[in-house]
Amino acid sequence: MSTNASVIKPGHEGLALIRPELRYIVDMVKAGSKVLDLGCGEGHLLKALQQEKRARVQGIELSETAIQECVAKGLFVYHGDLDEGLADFNDKSVDYVILTNVLQVLHRPNFLIQEAARVGKQCVVSIPNFGYWRIRFQLMFYGTMPKTSNLPYDWYDSPNIHLTTLPDFRRFCRSNNLEIVKEIDLVLGDAVCKGVNAFPNFFADYGVFLLRQSD
Repeated sequence: MSTNASVIKPGHEGLALIRPELRYIVDMVKAGSKVLDLGCGEGHLLKALQQEKRARVQGIELSETAIQECVAKGLFVYHGDLDEGLADFNDKSVDYVILTNVLQVLHRPNFLIQEAARVGKQCVVSIPNFGYWRIRFQLMFYGTMPKTSNLPYDWYDSPNIHLTTLPDFRRFCRSNNLEIVKEIDLVLGDAVCKGVNAFPNFFADYGVFLLRQSD
């Protein structure tokens, strides 16, 4: 599932050490909210939300090793397979359901997004963008399965089975009664991320979406 490696973003000195793209997610969450992180990894994002936003946090994770890391941080995390959905959670029972770098590894990502939108008043979803220019160029000029820093795997050992592009994801949201409240398109870096405003499906390798069910 997702991991939350520790890197600090300039201008956030003294805050929890998390990957720079996750800082945008922390900024989206309102203080005191109830948060469910799906595929929470070792719990770095949950801990940042708990410390900085006083959020009431919980997670679901498949890896036993990652769960142990979460428990060591004092976090409450369920063991669960996200492909099975969120049947144990009531409708609109949390303020935010978060999915970071999770959808592409699932067998039924459409089902989980719908489940997340049912359980959460809002959802934060982040995805790698398969329309990124480096990916297009590798396919065009080399004719091989592309590899980038954000998608570093060979075709035979990649956990990513449902990759998408930014327009594809927007189209999915429209077709499934999901309103995109906010979208942030980024180029990821080891220490900082760069926002992309023009032609994001070409120049951005990562998208962060704030969603809610349409009325």
